[in-house]
Amino acid sequence: MPSEWSPAVGARRGGAPTEAAGDRGAITMTTIIDGNEIGDRIRADVGDCVEALADAGVTPGLATVLMSDDEASETYVSMKQRACEEIGIESYHHEIDADAPAERLFDRVEELNADPSVDGVLVQMPVPDHVDARRVLRSIDPMKDVDGFHPENVGRMVSGDPRYKPCTPHGIQKLLAAVDVDTEGKDAVVVGRSDIVGKPMANLLIQKAPGGNATTTVCHSRTEDLAAKTRQADIVVAAAGVPEMIDGSMLSEGVVVVDVGVNRVDADTEKGYELVGDVEFESAKRKAAAVTPVPGGVGPLTIAMLMYNTVKAAGLRAGVDVELP
Repeated sequence: MPSEWSPAVGARRGGAPTEAAGDRGAITMTTIIDGNEIGDRIRADVGDCVEALADAGVTPGLATVLMSDDEASETYVSMKQRACEEIGIESYHHEIDADAPAERLFDRVEELNADPSVDGVLVQMPVPDHVDARRVLRSIDPMKDVDGFHPENVGRMVSGDPRYKPCTPHGIQKLLAAVDVDTEGKDAVVVGRSDIVGKPMANLLIQKAPGGNATTTVCHSRTEDLAAKTRQADIVVAAAGVPEMIDGSMLSEGVVVVDVGVNRVDADTEKGYELVGDVEFESAKRKAAAVTPVPGGVGPLTIAMLMYNTVKAAGLRAGVDVELP
């Protein structure tokens, strides 16, 4: 890694250093990036903005809509509701039976679009197969699209004039900045091309803006010799949804690894499974200057940036300037 990267600095600001042996037997210090700590800092700053809005008579409101029996989706929604409560955002939750007609969901979204107490509308994905997911994204008022997935908001992001950045990619930008990783001029590889993470992450990394200016390669299921691409990277963002597909042999010494994957794999535990990322953590740790764990890495940043976008939406609605972090 170039000289401005300092694991020691990163450790003080957002991670814990550990000793790791590289392939040549050298002892280096690897920063395990603490997403919980970084996310807590951002949420505290966003909470200050909520207080500033309250002084202007404005209370941000976030509506979540769940049309699923999926246990993980229910957990994600409850985490978002809890985050709202902690920083003073009003939370409205709506559940729709997974077997209900699709129009019931679209009718509810239309109601929330028209509700002046709601600044942000989030439909938890995935939705049932009989519901057109793309139509769901298009149905949300772009001003209330705090996920940042409406085509209008995607277009604004791509053009370099974002209203709301998608929460996970934006959170990754904040995470890298928190541990003093400057992306400018770096070689970045994004593994995965989803609309939620891979595509917007690559776009933000190439933007002529803070947190961008990286030379960025997007890899996916059709990429030949993935390891050859990842070994050339200063920064690897793994977001393919494949358990432990990237290991230490596929990384260069001193790389920064951001693992977005959250995968359940069978394990001899009380629950019968454990959570792992798209990166094989132990071998990656022996190569990386810094790496995010799973869980406790990127996830907390995603929720923090959802709060960020909701507060921004409230400020835009009310015409009140808020100084977001």
